[in-house]
Amino acid sequence: MTTASPAGRDKRPDQTPELYRYVLDHNPPLDAVQRDLVELTRTRFPDSASMQSAQEQGPLLAFLVRLVGARHIVEVGTFTGFSSLSMAQAMDDGGKLVALDVSEEWTAYAREAWEKGGVADRVELRLGPAADSLRAMPDGPHIDLAYLDADKPGYIGYWEELVPRMRPGGLIVADNVLFHGRVADPGATGGAAAIRAFNDHVAADARMDSVLLTVADGLTVARRR
Repeated sequence: MTTASPAGRDKRPDQTPELYRYVLDHNPPLDAVQRDLVELTRTRFPDSASMQSAQEQGPLLAFLVRLVGARHIVEVGTFTGFSSLSMAQAMDDGGKLVALDVSEEWTAYAREAWEKGGVADRVELRLGPAADSLRAMPDGPHIDLAYLDADKPGYIGYWEELVPRMRPGGLIVADNVLFHGRVADPGATGGAAAIRAFNDHVAADARMDSVLLTVADGLTVARRR
């Protein structure tokens, strides 16, 4: 019988800058539009750039889009558009990605990136509270893939709106589920406490199969049964 730790921890190497670069070098490379958007976000919004999905998540999201043949994608939390750009580029013609956000300023850069990336016709931006936008969507299973990367206290509510709308075999991918490692603290407050509650909620949801992965700041991939 094996134990989760410390043996499990010993299999995960410390992520040095050199190791991280090695990972990026052995993943599908970002294209020029993606690279420019990553750099623009870092320089234009230095205090908020950490909200952007990690570089390795772009190819991973594209892989998942292709894996499930996603034609209807919902993104909750768009920021400057790196993740939506990555997913839209991986969709087949005729697919649609609905991007939900509240910021006209940030999503203006997303719109520009979608245009440069040739996928503007595949993306529909809806500005306003994401919970309202989700509730306005058709009932019943019709979503192939959903990416959740927004305000952490809202995660459970977004999850509950999404799950009934996922088609069997559809995926929900949730970012920041380790919350900088603070989710392990039972006394966590704020965003960390919200993510702790979300992770427990997901693990107990019999409608979904899920795994929590140590990708970037933690990534949960859940499949509708």
